[in-house]
Amino acid sequence: MVPLFFKLHNELSLMIIPDTAVHLDGHTIITHTYSVFKDTGSGNPFVARSKESTLHLEIINDPSYYGYITFEMPDKLFTYTADGTLELTRDEVEQTIELLSHIRTNPALWSNFK
Repeated sequence: MVPLFFKLHNELSLMIIPDTAVHLDGHTIITHTYSVFKDTGSGNPFVARSKESTLHLEIINDPSYYGYITFEMPDKLFTYTADGTLELTRDEVEQTIELLSHIRTNPALWSNFK
């Protein structure tokens, strides 16, 4: 998937790599996860390609990895898993969720990320 690049209010530049998983357990649940990395490539999508292949399949030892945000139920239930070297603050997590929610609910913005 196409990575998303944006800055938070504190000028922290992030690269977000979207991922989707479907689980069947009597019913279908679609889980959307977003891996969060510090943007060290100045918005370069080629940097994201090296990170996409291992998302959540193994421990990520990337020094710019913050963990991932999971949208279980859009606009209702999300979790931040800080399993990286770095960790987002509560305010940074809230801002990231707000930005992702805004992008998810506004299809007109999607063309900016192709």
